[in-house]
Amino acid sequence: MTAESTFIEMMRALARDPAARGLLDDTAVIELGQETLILTHDMMAEDVHWLPKADPADVAWKLVSVNLSDLAAKGARPLGVLLGFMLGDGDWDRRFAHGLGQALAHYGVALLGGDTVSNKGDKRSVGLTAIGAATHRPVPSRSGARAGDLLYVTGHLGDALAGFELIEAGLEAPDELATAYNRPEARLSEGQALSALVTAMMDVSDGLLLDAERMALASKVEIRIDIDTIPLSMAYRMMRGDGFDSRLQAASWGDDYQLLFTLPEDVHPSVTATCVGVVSEGSGLVLSHKGERLPLPASLGYQHH
Repeated sequence: MTAESTFIEMMRALARDPAARGLLDDTAVIELGQETLILTHDMMAEDVHWLPKADPADVAWKLVSVNLSDLAAKGARPLGVLLGFMLGDGDWDRRFAHGLGQALAHYGVALLGGDTVSNKGDKRSVGLTAIGAATHRPVPSRSGARAGDLLYVTGHLGDALAGFELIEAGLEAPDELATAYNRPEARLSEGQALSALVTAMMDVSDGLLLDAERMALASKVEIRIDIDTIPLSMAYRMMRGDGFDSRLQAASWGDDYQLLFTLPEDVHPSVTATCVGVVSEGSGLVLSHKGERLPLPASLGYQHH
């Protein structure tokens, strides 16, 4: 077990309220009479979630998007955010504030408050709590996938990986790839459109394979993914090709913030999406390529160690 999973197990013993959903989801779901609130909190750290040379405005945008992506996976409508910010260089702080304003305006979300702290260390970390309202009940979870369902993902995978590699190497990345890494888009409208149809839904933050395995474990089913079906953009194909290794890397890197969801076989998705797998009786994740079962790679996606 990683340090992250070990700590989550300790927290799971404390998170007894039904709103915590056993910490098997990325959000808390609080029933308040006729309304349902969705709450999530994500943190980002320098040298882990962004490069030291990153534009602070992009850091702020990404912080908002990754939190709203969790709301999107619940089909929620954002209500507002609370910011946790580590103070530092004044110019960095000003650029961050500028990017935060851009992101909040883009999504139409209010800043409701937060907290600031200073630190003697040279590495920054920032956090955000996002609050939303459910647009459909029951609120989708990771744990509803059923044998016979089909597994879908929105958009393309791997663009953030390609953008990161180019930016880290000091090369100019095509706009599509640079934007995928620096300024991802939370799929709020897609999540709201899907929320009444899906049996399970989550966002792809740590890699399709790892997140699909999490869905399988939460739902107590087996999910089989066909590597040949992984959706790649033309920009990604031009940079990294579309062979087996390229598709496997796209499926196991993360930072995609697409929606991963299951539907009964006779239900068609209400948004543009690619069918990448099937759900069956069993447990865990199974990979296949050209009809043949594959051993799982050493790493399915990003985890904190």
